[in-house]
Amino acid sequence: MKNNIDHTDPALTMNPERGNGGETHQRADADGKVLTTQQGVAIADNQNSLKAGPRGPTLLEDFVLREKINHFDHERIPERVVHARGSAAHGYFELTESLEEYTTAKILTETGKQTPLFTRFSTVAGNKGSKDTPRDVRGFAVKIYTEEGNWDIVGNNMPIFFIQDAMKFPDLVHAVKPEPDRGFPQAASAHDTFWDFVSLSPETMHNLIWLMSDRGLPRSLRMMEGFGIHSYRLLNSDGKSTFVRFHWKPVLGVQSTTWDEAVKISGADPDYHRRDLYEAIDNQDYPEWEFGVQLFTEEEANEFPFDHLDATKLIPEELVPVKTVGKMVLNRNVDNFFAETEQVAYCLSHVPPGIDFSNDPLLQGRLFSYLDTQLKRLGSPNFAQIPINAPKCPFANNQQDGHMQMQVPKTRVLYEPQSLDLDRPRESVKKGFESFAESMDDGVKGRIRAESFADHYSQPRMFYRSQTSVGQAHIASAYAFELGKVDTAHVRTRTLSHLLNIDEDLANRVATALGMELPEAAESAAPIVDMATSKAVQTIGISPKSLKGRLIGILVAEGSNHGEVEKFEKAAIAAGASVKIVAPNKEVTLDDGTRIQADERLAGGPSVLFDAIVSIIMHPPAKKLAKDSAALDWFTDAYAHCKAIAYCPATEEHILSKLPIEKDAFVTPLDNVDGFIENAKTRLWEREPKVRDLA
Repeated sequence: MKNNIDHTDPALTMNPERGNGGETHQRADADGKVLTTQQGVAIADNQNSLKAGPRGPTLLEDFVLREKINHFDHERIPERVVHARGSAAHGYFELTESLEEYTTAKILTETGKQTPLFTRFSTVAGNKGSKDTPRDVRGFAVKIYTEEGNWDIVGNNMPIFFIQDAMKFPDLVHAVKPEPDRGFPQAASAHDTFWDFVSLSPETMHNLIWLMSDRGLPRSLRMMEGFGIHSYRLLNSDGKSTFVRFHWKPVLGVQSTTWDEAVKISGADPDYHRRDLYEAIDNQDYPEWEFGVQLFTEEEANEFPFDHLDATKLIPEELVPVKTVGKMVLNRNVDNFFAETEQVAYCLSHVPPGIDFSNDPLLQGRLFSYLDTQLKRLGSPNFAQIPINAPKCPFANNQQDGHMQMQVPKTRVLYEPQSLDLDRPRESVKKGFESFAESMDDGVKGRIRAESFADHYSQPRMFYRSQTSVGQAHIASAYAFELGKVDTAHVRTRTLSHLLNIDEDLANRVATALGMELPEAAESAAPIVDMATSKAVQTIGISPKSLKGRLIGILVAEGSNHGEVEKFEKAAIAAGASVKIVAPNKEVTLDDGTRIQADERLAGGPSVLFDAIVSIIMHPPAKKLAKDSAALDWFTDAYAHCKAIAYCPATEEHILSKLPIEKDAFVTPLDNVDGFIENAKTRLWEREPKVRDLA
């Protein structure tokens, strides 16, 4: 509770003066920091432009005005085509188990050392100003500033991708982006062009079913898994190659919202994920991930029932376990959003010696595309000199000039071989990057896709059948919602034909929800295999029963019991949760006279922002709130989203008794603090069929 409310205005201590027009001037002290131009010239007046008389025209000679306006006019740079909406933080990587047997990369062989990194999370489809909570894949990009050069692990929160070949990436993005003739929908896949494309591209079926699952609606950026997606190579000191896939597993576990919550959160707080990440770090509740690897040889890969070079296929953890070898901790927010989060440039080609690429055709295309994108966005090949992108190890080369060159080489020699400057950098066979000496096939070069990439349904089937019954219902409902936004009938029919190949129950549920007849199953280019199920791909089934990282909302009003509020607040915090106070007004006085400041007003703090709620209000306020739609929604939404609710007698009499809320095991009175805390660690999914129709 914020019960030390300070209304003192610090602006009064900043030497304020009023100008002729009543404008506010704040003057620097004799030893204070002085406002200057970019050239360091002190500015006397930052409120008025230079004019020919008080009401005369503004003069062109006003270089202070021209510099300020000119810089403002050029503040924006092109946003990313995809992953434009991002949030980021600084942190460190620490290796806990050496992989020296597999690689020479020091970042993966030297344990116990904390190496700085910068991690950016993002949505994919929306623009920079879109909401945080659409149904979407999330980007998960990590830049590790290793002593051998920067290493960028550029992945997503899903282990596979929609397409198998980079040739199709522009088509995928054009299909999911706002339709070009109308400019909408924004940050949404629920429209005709996307489903037209994916229903004609069976290779998209696996990533599509992940997107329709709860993984497409993360509860927090801190509660997402991250995947490098592609197979890479690790090279040891003998030049031996081992294939590897990279994983980030959140210590808080994988957790998601429901679709109804995500929709309502986007209206209540479009910055929900960005704010959650910022506040967690600001409160020193540092997000943490375990770093894991799946290691396998070429011989082992040849025995897989799929091609590991196909980016639409995951490697089940039951087949190749994830070996935890390190951790990532995010412990510092950015100092400037533009300079860091916006200007950071990730490229898959940024790898240190000891790590190499596979022949995954999507990876190979990304190796070109990311560098090309940074040249477009940041305007110069010198983007690597921007502080957030610059290596923290020594670097030297013979590159020169170019837009915004920041280096000042003190030499006449920027070439080699040369003999005029013995201190210039030279190549190193011992330390230099070595590509894997791969034996090449004798096959004929051509534009052809491997037959081993032809199975598009076995892994989506495995994913669906691995889910809990609740997770399956959410997937079916997501397909029904998305296809319900598709007006072109044959696109809906075509999609159902693919779902029949994934699971007949899924297809039936979606068809019933849409009121459609089932078509014939789509022709499969390869036999569909019934793979073993994998618990690792679940969401609900692997969500931890814990309050760590969760947020409790406590509703108070005038006269609320201070002792009860403190009791729940202390219990929640002791269990690892954060707490926010919600009230009808920004400031309220409790029963003992303590005046507190609410974190959220009820009108702007709906229960979708919290993982569980408590109501501690007296009879007069409760009677008044019983007529307030925001208050009624606060309780009905929490109940509909299967959350724990603790209520006081006034809440029960005036509010809950008037609402369709059953007193189930997750709706408890205030005297059952321990029961509420235990309930708040999870959700009562058994309640969901009572509150909404699921496909």
